[in-house]
Amino acid sequence: MTTSFNHYVIVDWSAANTRKTGKDSIWICHAGPDGEVLSNPPTRHHAKILLAEILSASSARDQRVVLGFDFPFGYPVGLAARLGLTGTPWRAVWELIAGLVEDHPDNRNNRFTVGAELNRRISGGRFPFWGCPVRFDDEFLGPKHHNGHESGGLAEKRLIDRWMTGAQPCWKLAYTGSVGSQALTGIPVVRALRDDPRWADRARVWPFETGLGLPDDARIVFAEVWPSWWDWQPTREPGEVADRAQVRHVARFFAERDRAGGLEALFAGDPNLDPAQSRIVETEEAWTLGVTAPRPRRSPPSSTLAIKPG
Repeated sequence: MTTSFNHYVIVDWSAANTRKTGKDSIWICHAGPDGEVLSNPPTRHHAKILLAEILSASSARDQRVVLGFDFPFGYPVGLAARLGLTGTPWRAVWELIAGLVEDHPDNRNNRFTVGAELNRRISGGRFPFWGCPVRFDDEFLGPKHHNGHESGGLAEKRLIDRWMTGAQPCWKLAYTGSVGSQALTGIPVVRALRDDPRWADRARVWPFETGLGLPDDARIVFAEVWPSWWDWQPTREPGEVADRAQVRHVARFFAERDRAGGLEALFAGDPNLDPAQSRIVETEEAWTLGVTAPRPRRSPPSSTLAIKPG
């Protein structure tokens, strides 16, 4: 059976401020015609170079690549308008972030300063981004949740985040699950790779440039993924770092799903999205590849206490 792609690349990102490997660092799994390769680059600079090498080699062979990153590609609807940006909302936000973020080869970055600056432009206060080290002192970014979404006019979570039980808000810049920092440091990298002149005419960002579907003309497709959506524990090797197991499992899952003829359906998102929701997804908020329906919340445990035999 003909597959949609030749290469399946899954990236577990990190916003670390120093060089880092092992747990809670960047992990990349590349499953392709030549086998499976797992990499643990110590910096985002090294990761970008490695990913560019993969795209260069695949482009030279006219092979097709899906490249998934585990951070949000978009923000809740209305952010671009609040920032006074013009043009297509997602692209305008990406351009602004890429212009503000300074990310050095040794992983030093200014993501908290960028969060504070965005807050200043959006609200003139500590909304909507939150979370920072205690040593970071800025009137426009605080360490604690501001609880201001109801009055602030920007939702805490995107539509897709509400579909995925347990997803963290993209405004969160520190502490466990700080996907906000991953997005601020990751979006400039995806933007640069997508716009690389060696393959820019064949690259697309899903679903922003493709709609909720898989276009036939895109040789390189960038997508947002959330490895925790799938149960990767059964494939975890003894002593294996969780991030490594996750990227390996998702890359294999996509490859196997493609061989079975079912990968293309995952690009459709949830078929029950109404036209207004689909437009928000395709122009501002993005979607997570593979999520085709909301995940039901688990019922809370019964409050009834079991009576022990006397």
